[in-house]
Amino acid sequence: MKPMMGHAGMAATAVRYLRSVGAPTAAAAPAAPLPRPALRAVREDERAPLDPAEFRTVLGHFASGVTVITAPGEAGPAGFACQSFASLSLDPPLVTFMVARTSTTWPRIADAGVFCVNILGADQGALCRGFAVSGGDKFAGVSYVAAPATGSPRLTDVPAWIDCTIHAVHTGGDHLIVIGRVDALGTDPVAAERGPLLFHRGGFGRFDA
Repeated sequence: MKPMMGHAGMAATAVRYLRSVGAPTAAAAPAAPLPRPALRAVREDERAPLDPAEFRTVLGHFASGVTVITAPGEAGPAGFACQSFASLSLDPPLVTFMVARTSTTWPRIADAGVFCVNILGADQGALCRGFAVSGGDKFAGVSYVAAPATGSPRLTDVPAWIDCTIHAVHTGGDHLIVIGRVDALGTDPVAAERGPLLFHRGGFGRFDA
């Protein structure tokens, strides 16, 4: 009986076979990564015949509250004004907000993994405008403390705040749908007396009971 072939012998036999059939015997160079596909909601031939300006005008008739979403960061806090915020679930306690994929603030919030929703009051339109611009130090002259659960900036003198951990992120056309699990929340009764800041048809307003 012939002695059993060792690992080296088996490897040599495999190489001879591969050469006999013309197969490469060395590992190929790693392939270059494929280019990242363009992100879009639908293909061009699937788009509905809607005028974007008309879309904004019609949807602008829906009045909403206004928030500032904030997060901590090693390079400093991040934040942006957001009207697309809503409660989502009571058990477990979840909230959601939408952010444009082109947002330069969102990557910093995503990196932090946490955020605080600051619900603005009727007299805080200027504060909202400060967080609606792109670039610059949005927190210059803005008073805030660390939210108790995540350390995200909790703006002072806002009617209510909700401290969250990012629970999930979903795609929604040219926006992302961010879901947060509520870790802590609270209100400022004095600030709440002034009522909410509302956004309607491109401008700010207030609620009169």
